[in-house]
Amino acid sequence: MASVVEYKGLKAGYYCGYCESREGKTSCGMWAHSMTVQDYQDLIDRGWRRSGKYVYKPVMDQTCCPQYTIRCHPLQFQPSKSHKKVLKKMLKFLAKGEISKGSCEDEPMDSTMEDAVDGDFALMNKLDIKCDLKTLSSDLKGSIESEEKEKEKSIKKEGSKELIHPQSIEEKLGSGEPSHSIKVHIGPKPGKGADLSKPPCRKAKEMRKERKRLKLMQQNSAGAFEAQGQPVCLLPKAKSNQPKSLEDLIFESLPENASHKLEVRVVRSSPPSPQFKATFQESYQVYKRYQMIIHKDPPDKPTVSQFTRFLCNSPLEAEHPANGPECGYGSFHQQYWLDGKIIAVGVIDILPYCVSSVYLYYDPDYSFLSLGVYSALREIAFTRQLHEKTSQLSYYYMGFYIHSCPKMRYKGQYRPSDLLCPETYVWVPIEQCLPCLDNSKYCRFNQDPEAEDEGRSKELDRLRVFHRRSAMPYGVYKNHQEDPSEEAAVLEYANLVGQKCSERMLLFRH
Repeated sequence: MASVVEYKGLKAGYYCGYCESREGKTSCGMWAHSMTVQDYQDLIDRGWRRSGKYVYKPVMDQTCCPQYTIRCHPLQFQPSKSHKKVLKKMLKFLAKGEISKGSCEDEPMDSTMEDAVDGDFALMNKLDIKCDLKTLSSDLKGSIESEEKEKEKSIKKEGSKELIHPQSIEEKLGSGEPSHSIKVHIGPKPGKGADLSKPPCRKAKEMRKERKRLKLMQQNSAGAFEAQGQPVCLLPKAKSNQPKSLEDLIFESLPENASHKLEVRVVRSSPPSPQFKATFQESYQVYKRYQMIIHKDPPDKPTVSQFTRFLCNSPLEAEHPANGPECGYGSFHQQYWLDGKIIAVGVIDILPYCVSSVYLYYDPDYSFLSLGVYSALREIAFTRQLHEKTSQLSYYYMGFYIHSCPKMRYKGQYRPSDLLCPETYVWVPIEQCLPCLDNSKYCRFNQDPEAEDEGRSKELDRLRVFHRRSAMPYGVYKNHQEDPSEEAAVLEYANLVGQKCSERMLLFRH
């Protein structure tokens, strides 16, 4: 297989949907008659992106809204509090039905409170003793009892403080008795601390001693029973205070009487699988409603042919290598089925090193479920799943990050993530890029001033062309051409796609 592309050149001065400039957008493009997944992987790593079979690359230093390729690291990804809120909202909807909008139950827990709760659970786990003290040796029990008696004696020697009701304090003070002669332990005011009617809280020092004593008990009992050849009952280790994984939050078990059932199906869109064909009309109707309600398209714009060209047709060849994912490489629709009907579709490409997100559309009736965020989290989890079988597939590409357009900055919330340097095509952590983008909408992220584009085309004669149904090196082809502008266009194409792709792909020439 070989990619066959037709370079269309520079397209400047057309409408930008991000800033609504009438003639500010500038890009270079080519029509892909066919394309291997490896070629497309290399192209998106040089800032290209596809829309249907049209593959384009923004001219970053000229376009009104520079579009930086962004990728997330799914293997290190941890959902943020806002991500967890969306996942919990979905689980609540599936379990109980409709969610009341603006409900306080949907609000995330305060960070300090969350930390405190986690700390309390960790302490409870450490003090959760399931070993029966009766199984300990009598000597060990005696040592514990003697330790308790010593503690009581020390308390008596120091003298216990008298507990006096606040009312009696006022009476004594009112009678003229000196206040320093009264030994008082005054409880805090209601709502300000512990209640005196309940046992006093244990001090941190005392609790540390308790933990140390329990640890010593565990070690001593284990040694004693091992000597007698009896089984050892060890104290359970404290549960690690690790946050729930993304998969734990997504696939949390639902009650048997759950109100709804959600299923995600991955179907190949190009070439169309039987499952894709069977659900085409239903999927299209969701797309049409989405475009009309969310993007305000007129009813005659989201036609079947427009939907097919935009989101169903793909130049990517379907590939099924032995060491690849079970579903193979290529273009797919990830369908979200709720109670037997499609409510959302994520259009994705599965490539050698990544899952590339193309587009998402959903039923506007379910906007309250934050399906944009939810689908992104599902696609990150899907990438992690594919990585288990195909180790090199370890990135999630989210398309373009557009810092100059506030509504497109949300992609930077999926961390850790990188942005692609538009000049040297190296990946740079987004944290290093954001300060630069705050100052200028176009930035070179590579801090090395001497660094150059290592993938730039260096030998134009090795570029491959497709002419009169024959593949040949450009060095052979140009001997038969007399048009001087031909070489300039070919050189521009070669520098944009890079040396590797220029030597693999076939550039169609009339």
